[in-house]
Amino acid sequence: MASQEMSQKLFTVSSAPLWHSGRTVRLTMIMTLLALLPAALMAVFKYGYDAVEVIAWAGLTAVVTEFAVQQLMKQKPTGDDFSALVDGVLFAFLLPSTAPVWLVVIGSALTVILGRMVFGGYGGSPVCAPALGWCILTISWPDFMDLNAMLLSWDLVEPLSELKYFGLDTVAAISPVSLLLGDNLGALGASQVAAVILGGVFLLGIRQVRWLIPVSFLLGVFVTGLVFNILDPNVYASPFFHLLTGSTMLAAFFLMPYPSASPSRQIPMLIFGFFGGVLVIIVRSYGIYPDGVPFAILLINLCTPLFDMIAPKPFGGR
Repeated sequence: MASQEMSQKLFTVSSAPLWHSGRTVRLTMIMTLLALLPAALMAVFKYGYDAVEVIAWAGLTAVVTEFAVQQLMKQKPTGDDFSALVDGVLFAFLLPSTAPVWLVVIGSALTVILGRMVFGGYGGSPVCAPALGWCILTISWPDFMDLNAMLLSWDLVEPLSELKYFGLDTVAAISPVSLLLGDNLGALGASQVAAVILGGVFLLGIRQVRWLIPVSFLLGVFVTGLVFNILDPNVYASPFFHLLTGSTMLAAFFLMPYPSASPSRQIPMLIFGFFGGVLVIIVRSYGIYPDGVPFAILLINLCTPLFDMIAPKPFGGR
């Protein structure tokens, strides 16, 4: 008896004293929604009620789906932390503004179910949930995800589709300023490049997002795009074109730094971001889809456990 009591006393373990930073999931999501607000307003200004409808249905479906699955799993509801709402809005930003309601609802539900809840909920997913939802819809219903086909009522072009199907000459007249201001066709929120950059800078400024992944991702896109452009400038667009088209900027600030699907150490974050950018150009150049950003994100997400193995050696270790 005495030895057991001594053993219990010797091996008593308690946690170290901690100081809470004050940052919560709810506050983080509120800041993310604020960062997405400028792009959402620009989308509504450009596409009107269609944009409001897509964003509203995507956000509502994400929240309701999370609540329903949590009830089935006997988990405590977490709708008040707004994480499902953020995923729904990010998913909506990748859609055409004229996407039918049934497509938005199915995609948003799959975003939450397959991108979050099958892994236990927010914080457990090894992939970026909005990118996964977009990829499922693009593979399953490509006609409804075709930006040119879904936005025929606008007398504009979708730059990446023009480049993919008609060659470099068709996008030569598109200026970087028009790409920044969203004066071309594109996904609902992702095409509002200047507004997305503004939101990303806001997140960097409040230190909610560290600069490592966004900067290395954009560097990867730029360097790889430059290499392709140098190899054949008559076929491959300039790196600036790739930076300002599709969902590149949305990925840099909102999708690539997805908390549970990205590394947490500095060197892994830099490698993760850079090779994610490399994959964007490879998928766009050799893939069948004009904008390969979500596919590139999912591919690089699968490598996150490998990148996390890159860690400093313990003091005194060999």
